[in-house]
Amino acid sequence: MIPGVSSRRRFSDLSEQEILALAISSEEDDAQIYRMYAERLRKDYAVSAKVFDGMAKEEDEHRRRLIELHRERFGEVIPLLRREHVAGFYARRPVWLVENLGLDTIRDEAAEMERQAEAFYKRAAAQTQDAATRKLLGDLAAAEAGHTAHAEELGERHLDENAREEEDRAAHRQFILTWVQPGLAGLMDGSVSTLAPIFATAFATHNTWTTFLVGLAASVGAGISMGFTEAAHDDGVISGRGSPIKRGIASGVMTMVGGLGHALPYLIPEFWTATFIAMAVVFIELWAIAWIQNKFMETPFFRAALQVVVGGALVFAAGALIGGG
Repeated sequence: MIPGVSSRRRFSDLSEQEILALAISSEEDDAQIYRMYAERLRKDYAVSAKVFDGMAKEEDEHRRRLIELHRERFGEVIPLLRREHVAGFYARRPVWLVENLGLDTIRDEAAEMERQAEAFYKRAAAQTQDAATRKLLGDLAAAEAGHTAHAEELGERHLDENAREEEDRAAHRQFILTWVQPGLAGLMDGSVSTLAPIFATAFATHNTWTTFLVGLAASVGAGISMGFTEAAHDDGVISGRGSPIKRGIASGVMTMVGGLGHALPYLIPEFWTATFIAMAVVFIELWAIAWIQNKFMETPFFRAALQVVVGGALVFAAGALIGGG
């Protein structure tokens, strides 16, 4: 092997036997991926798991037919050739990442898997000049198109409207528990809790740079604290709130965002200009919190707005009075 030179084969250099071997290994990999999807979904989305079980069986059947074809044309020994051995061949997401995929993403991944395979074989068939190879690639493209159609049939068979709506509601609930709820808590904490130190510093010093540094420190510190607290206090196993790492990231990042929103205006040297802009940002932050509560947590908008505005106003007033005094 020459250093710096790829050892992967070009698809145009493959023989018909190697193309068939590549198709066989690809079908094996896809069947395993579908089984991983099914296992990942079985606990919370049993109906969708059945769909992927059926798709895995279809891939097994296609692999069996391809092996029979290889046996008829080339004998019992199938060359060892996989996707990673061929330059430009479509790739698959590593199966271990399935733990981080949601229901809709898994559905989209499966559909994209079939589309990629079909498109690749069509392009390859159009590029070859050999009639036998062209026919073989065309047959493989048709098989992949058939996979997509059958996947839709399996979905219709197992996922009736009520089942799909139920699973979609479960996925939406999981999204709220894992991302929205901790993120909203972080945004509220970052936006409200940092008001007092930032505006107390502003009115006490009238120094925009000092105020910015205090706001930056308060925001980053609060974000780290909230992130670790969220990740450490609940592993999500019993509560069903999802990955503690995801929740910690959502909470920590949104806490920092909430605090930095009204700290950043103090990069402006002119004190009152920076302060009025910071106040405007606070107003936007509080209304954004109310909108998120209304949209995702189903809290009546005006009640949510009243809660965050009153709370924010009290904290702001405390900071301004302490700093001004």
